[in-house]
Amino acid sequence: MALLKKYIGLACLFFMIHCAPGVNAAEPDTVKGQFWNYHFQLTVLPQYHPAFKAAYTGENSLQKYEESTISLSATLFLGMRLWKGAQAYFNTEVSGGKGFSQTHGVAGFPNGEVYRVSDPSVHVYIGRLYLRQIFSLSKSSHRVEDDFNQLAGREPDTYISLIAGKFSMMDFFDNNRFSHDPRTQFYNWALMGNGAWDYPANVRGYDYGLAMEFVRPKWAIRTALVTMPKEANGQQMEYNITKSLGSAVEFERKYHLGRQTGVLRAMAYFNLAPMGNYNQSISLGKQEDTIPDITLTRAEGRTKYGFGINLEQNLSRNFGLFMRAGWNDGQNETWVFTEIDRTVTLGLNIDGNLWKRDEDNFAFSIIVNGISSPHADYLKAGGMGFILGDGNLNYAPELIGEVYYSFQFFKKLLWICPDYQFMLNPGYNQDRGPANAFGLRVHIEI
Repeated sequence: MALLKKYIGLACLFFMIHCAPGVNAAEPDTVKGQFWNYHFQLTVLPQYHPAFKAAYTGENSLQKYEESTISLSATLFLGMRLWKGAQAYFNTEVSGGKGFSQTHGVAGFPNGEVYRVSDPSVHVYIGRLYLRQIFSLSKSSHRVEDDFNQLAGREPDTYISLIAGKFSMMDFFDNNRFSHDPRTQFYNWALMGNGAWDYPANVRGYDYGLAMEFVRPKWAIRTALVTMPKEANGQQMEYNITKSLGSAVEFERKYHLGRQTGVLRAMAYFNLAPMGNYNQSISLGKQEDTIPDITLTRAEGRTKYGFGINLEQNLSRNFGLFMRAGWNDGQNETWVFTEIDRTVTLGLNIDGNLWKRDEDNFAFSIIVNGISSPHADYLKAGGMGFILGDGNLNYAPELIGEVYYSFQFFKKLLWICPDYQFMLNPGYNQDRGPANAFGLRVHIEI
């Protein structure tokens, strides 16, 4: 309760600043653009899962008894225009709370606000600090609006953009207007991005590196080179890029299907890190007659690569379809995101304009996650990842259904979003579940 009061107090403070005359950021100029801006968000997400049946429970299982949790985050977003084409962004963040079972037991974890952290204490940290330099390649331009990490003004229709500093890879890759942000859309990890992409990040989802975009009106290509954590699911980053390095490339194509717009994105990634190997861990465990331990087979030079596709398609003014599919080689251990080696997600978003609630949204999705044979054999032998480990495994794909309704109040200030998730075979285990999760997210933006 004390933690909640702190966040509410912080939100009130920024609300008063926002409403005070003469304090707002400079109004955007149609030629030069907005000089600086600020935004603030506060998200509180309580969740509950009832008890469910389980033949056995391991160290990293979703606990079968009922659980209730709460997570909280508050972020201050600052942006400033420095010189021609240059923008700097700084985000400071406060977070606390926890996820179910110390964020264990479900690969498609049901709360995207906790990432891989399950620490109820409050932490203050820098989320983003990066420079974006745009080089115009066309005389024509279009308007961009004031938003999180976006200054209002004119942006060239064709340009090259360079980004350097601390950011999240998901800021620039694998975007989807219907399924990307756990603070305003679906809660689930596998719906905020491609679950089979072991995307480089520290334990809170941020990274250091370089990214580049080449953007045309109908298509774009982007790539990035970033650091990796020193340890699996770690906070400390490895800056020696000969030992660890994350990379990705994405192609984006805008198109029309009849009168309706759509976007198709295709991505490939390649990670280098001192990962453990599933097959070697199993062999070592048999030799020593012990439970396999992936950490004992870690070695420099290990890699993980994968591919993903991402589709968003307007079906009408009020209906939007989205889909993702992803695959990775699944030979070496998951290092940074979650234990998913194959994934398919499909869903539908319905705009509240259909029932005269313009800022409301109703959406539902189906998630199918899977893992490689070596990964499944490792878990069946009793091995532990940093997300999963039931002590045994009766393998089946993890099937998750999620549905939410987002209510908007007070002129785009407050959103309240009830959510339900059905999890069949949590952690890919037919001997456990199904489990149900209920949530009620409160989100404030200034």
